[in-house]
Amino acid sequence: MMCFCFCAKVEGKTWHVSQKELTGIGKEQQVRTIGEAASLVEQGDTVIIHNGIYREKVVIEKSGLPGKPIRFSTAVGANVVVTGADRITDWRKEDSDDNIFSIHWPHRFVTHPNNDFHRLIGRCEQVFVDGYALRQTLSFDKLSRGIFFVDLDSKRLYAWAANNAELSDKDNFVEASVRNQIWICRGAHVHIKGIRFRYAANPAQKAAVVFSGNHNVVEDCLFEYFNASGARFAGENIIVRNCIFQHNGQMGFGAGRAHKLLMTGCVIRNNNIKGYMRGWEAGGNKIVLTRGAVIENSIIVENRGNGIWFDIGNEDNVVRNCLIANNEDSGIFYEISYGLHAHDNVIIGNGFAHHTDAWGARAGISISSSPNCVIERNLILGNKEGFNLREQTRSTPRIDKKSEPVWNHDHMIRNNVLAYNRDAQTWGWFDIRDNRHWPARDGETRPDGLTLEKLSITFRDNLYSTGPDQELFNWGVTWQKHKKYRRLDDVRTELNLEQGSKLVEITFKDFSSLDFRLSANSPAIRLNCYPKGQVPGVKLGTYHQ
Repeated sequence: MMCFCFCAKVEGKTWHVSQKELTGIGKEQQVRTIGEAASLVEQGDTVIIHNGIYREKVVIEKSGLPGKPIRFSTAVGANVVVTGADRITDWRKEDSDDNIFSIHWPHRFVTHPNNDFHRLIGRCEQVFVDGYALRQTLSFDKLSRGIFFVDLDSKRLYAWAANNAELSDKDNFVEASVRNQIWICRGAHVHIKGIRFRYAANPAQKAAVVFSGNHNVVEDCLFEYFNASGARFAGENIIVRNCIFQHNGQMGFGAGRAHKLLMTGCVIRNNNIKGYMRGWEAGGNKIVLTRGAVIENSIIVENRGNGIWFDIGNEDNVVRNCLIANNEDSGIFYEISYGLHAHDNVIIGNGFAHHTDAWGARAGISISSSPNCVIERNLILGNKEGFNLREQTRSTPRIDKKSEPVWNHDHMIRNNVLAYNRDAQTWGWFDIRDNRHWPARDGETRPDGLTLEKLSITFRDNLYSTGPDQELFNWGVTWQKHKKYRRLDDVRTELNLEQGSKLVEITFKDFSSLDFRLSANSPAIRLNCYPKGQVPGVKLGTYHQ
């Protein structure tokens, strides 16, 4: 009898990445770059990245398996930065009384969009002196302190530090973005943890970090100071946990066909710092053609544009238990998509941008030509407008179908608190000539047969509260037939909306400090118009007077 012994690999190999030789680690386990480790890993392997600034583009092609993922994680306590910038040291002082320095610059990036509005904004170059960004000019004669200029014809970069420093001094830490992408993960079942990504020279609509493999997990990572978008998610069943997307030139992140994306415990703040056109693509994020995405327990604040933007053919997505605050356009903008469920959020202070071209899209929640939405148990407070329906003649491509017409219908807006919003608590911005948003009159026929009754839009059991000079319920755009309702009884009588809703006084424990606790006998508590669960960054619940 012959006995054969097959020894299966129980655990994967551990690789260490360090720019310095590590003591106590075998040479066969250590590599100098993350990219080298990515080329060596196999299913179940772990890559531990040690302290350092890694100036490279990492491409992960290999995949793990369920239960045997490939892991890239920082060492305990390590500060790991993956950057699109190189350090610049060989500066030449220009023949000038000013502290202008220059260096050979072979890089040429696409300017996108290539129009006058984005002529400067759309440039990709970035220069940092001791971690502070210089501003860019398009002309050498406009150089001054804190400004840099790229001469594409002569292939030179000119810079003048804000503190008038001698850039040729090696003690000054000067970096310039030279890579447009720094991390691409095409593999499936890959887990990434604890990395700070920054400083890529990526053009608009092209993310610096891309996750296109399925079943990836990204946690405890930072995506910041990219020229355009921080990250892009293009695989299915991706989990993004406890990540921060901040200070990016165009957006925090983008997603396309990222079905069942889960973003939990994340922070998305202060994006579109370069001022890209907001109606095109800018702000906290933009998600397209994605089914079943969930954004939960996250903080989305102070983005220069929309906070959360779903645009084009999305289906059955959820936003829940989030703080969505002080975004300059809508807190949530759901556009030409299907089936949003927004519930148990705190949505405050959105929509106060200075521009005036975003009618119907500067509210706590704006639903634009998107049917089958459920909006419930949200606190929608102190926004420019509270809740909006926005209607135009629109169509959208579908995930699995061709393009089709799309409009607002079959909505349920219930058990929300809409209070102290400046211009209106609810506003139906219907810029549509067929008058579908008005009830049918006796004997009236309309070419397409649509009437408010047939749209099946239900508002019910909401609580309203208004301050002095704040509108209650507006219906219709201001340049066509419209009406302002100051009593809910009139809304019920004329539009058959807001059944069971009430106009009451709602007093929070301390609005300014985001303490939204209510007394136990508050009508919001009694009538179930209050978030279930907790929301990060605010206080919820009841208190005893």
